[in-house]
Amino acid sequence: MTETLILSDVLDLNAAEPLKAELLALRGHPVVLDASAVQRLGGLCLQILLSARKTWAADGVNLSLGSVSQYWTEQWAAYGAPDFNTEGALA
Repeated sequence: MTETLILSDVLDLNAAEPLKAELLALRGHPVVLDASAVQRLGGLCLQILLSARKTWAADGVNLSLGSVSQYWTEQWAAYGAPDFNTEGALA
């Protein structure tokens, strides 16, 4: 069964450890990330999400991005990060 992880509106330094813990608790399960409420995406949380994407891919489990906010899209692109659902993810 696919789990949905609703991401916090502010993914900054303070959100990094809770995000990591939530992802670790879901490891081994298919997960859809809901980024529809994200207003700010910090570099550390970006790194955690990129690491999770690689980990899920290595485990052969689907980790994909569902709904996203305009802020998410703009900030993800500003970091130069690859598209979440096409580069290395099992979407």
